[in-house]
Amino acid sequence: MIDEALLDAPDRLVRADPRRLLRAVAGAGAQVRGAARGAAESPLAHLTPEGRPGTVLHAGLGPQVPLLADLFEALAGDSVRVTELRPEGPSTEPGALSWGLPRWVGALDLLLITSATGVEPGLSMLTEAAQRRGCSVVAVAPDGSPLAEAVRYRRGLLLPLTAAPFQEPTGHPAAPGIGWALLTPLLLLGDRLGLFAAPDATVQAVADRLDDVAERCGPSVGTRDNPAKSLASEFGTALPLLWSEGPLATAAARHAARTLTSLPGRPALTAPLPAALTLHGPLLAGDLSGASDPDDFFRDRVDEPAPLRPSVLLLRDPPADGAPGGPRSAVETARAAAEERGVAVGELAGGDGADPLVAFAETVDRLDFAAVYLALATGAGADG
Repeated sequence: MIDEALLDAPDRLVRADPRRLLRAVAGAGAQVRGAARGAAESPLAHLTPEGRPGTVLHAGLGPQVPLLADLFEALAGDSVRVTELRPEGPSTEPGALSWGLPRWVGALDLLLITSATGVEPGLSMLTEAAQRRGCSVVAVAPDGSPLAEAVRYRRGLLLPLTAAPFQEPTGHPAAPGIGWALLTPLLLLGDRLGLFAAPDATVQAVADRLDDVAERCGPSVGTRDNPAKSLASEFGTALPLLWSEGPLATAAARHAARTLTSLPGRPALTAPLPAALTLHGPLLAGDLSGASDPDDFFRDRVDEPAPLRPSVLLLRDPPADGAPGGPRSAVETARAAAEERGVAVGELAGGDGADPLVAFAETVDRLDFAAVYLALATGAGADG
């Protein structure tokens, strides 16, 4: 059950947020800015790469791992293969996890490791395994951590984690915010390697746009004028169907679904357009709660939950070079299909001729804010 009155009560929001999730997501711009400064003072500034890697592999813990894999794949297109390495182990404790390299990994490949703490033994062991294969290693981790020492010892490239000033850890594994401090150095690395365009100016524009989102989506802005609170209110009684058009929009949708599930504990489904019309078409029929037959006169209505209904959110990449036109979009077809069934439809477009990476950051941050507000309004923000 969502407490919608809480969304328009800034003082209550603060009290309902002991983990300071709102502060974490609001600090995304500062995280990008601090990480960019740290990268400029790191060996990355003097890196002279020799060609592109054959495959980029990514390992670590936290929501930034699948997001970075999706983002690199979306930005690089078919110029490089991207693989996410998933941990295995008997539990989710960092000390119980291990990461393995595919058998085909060799000297032409690049392993990226991200860790907010650098204490996972399995990541240090992964560094050693990569070095034996001749695979290049780049890690973003706290300077002085066991992982940082392992990377330096194995002659990998360490990019020290530079968090924003006064940023405190939330203790929640799905909390947004710190992920940008881990992602930013690797975006600059991707630009330096020639995998995609993410120069310093674009990264600074990302930080500025994230600051703008924090201002527009902050707790003092009412639900009527706050796009993140509006989304949280809509998702509070609905099953979000996140339909995407374009690789960056698809990466954002997948990240949002993971965040909605792991932070407020709400299911969400994603699918790219136009396939979403087939994959999720039957869900547009209406009540998804599995409630009793409405024609059953004798059923107990006292504690019957409100029916769960689908709600479609359309996400799409900005047109190439900000120009109108281009290939015919499936978004309008999707909108018509949902509205024909009486299903609520919203849209997050990648904003006003902005660079695709800047537009992506804005979309992700608005959805992160929405997930945090939904967690607080349902009481999930104090858990985890």
